[in-house]
Amino acid sequence: MANTTSAKKMVRKIARRTAINKTRRSRMRTFVKKVELAVAAGDQPKAQEALRAAESEMMRAVSKGVVHKNTGSRKVSRLAARVKAMTA
Repeated sequence: MANTTSAKKMVRKIARRTAINKTRRSRMRTFVKKVELAVAAGDQPKAQEALRAAESEMMRAVSKGVVHKNTGSRKVSRLAARVKAMTA
């Protein structure tokens, strides 16, 4: 348990930051799920539109430090490949 004043303040700050990061991560996953559902349904125009939104959301999470840059890029790449495979 935190004893010093600064440690107690850090506990409060970390709790606030964790809550914000949770909502950002959840929002990112929701956008990814929309792409995956569109791909599963075979709806290419909807999948492309969802991919554009998901890519933007994932890169926002990267810039905010919720996920690592390479993780965000990898997820975007894999989603894009799945959407692209729908044309073949």
